[in-house]
Amino acid sequence: MENQEEQHTENHSQPHTHKPIEHDYSKHKADPGPPREAVEEKDINGAAVVLRWLIPLLVIGLLIYWLFFKG
Repeated sequence: MENQEEQHTENHSQPHTHKPIEHDYSKHKADPGPPREAVEEKDINGAAVVLRWLIPLLVIGLLIYWLFFKG
């Protein structure tokens, strides 16, 4: 592989916009977007359900510890 320097093209004067999903890969080979499967993938075994219960329980438990055992 050749060592090529990557060109930095970020422009801070314009607001950040996301790239649209590509439909013609051969047209966008130099700068491809995410594949359709990555965008439309369903979250079957996500952690959101567990975290929705775990975080409030931890906050309440730590608050009780702080109020009763540290006071």
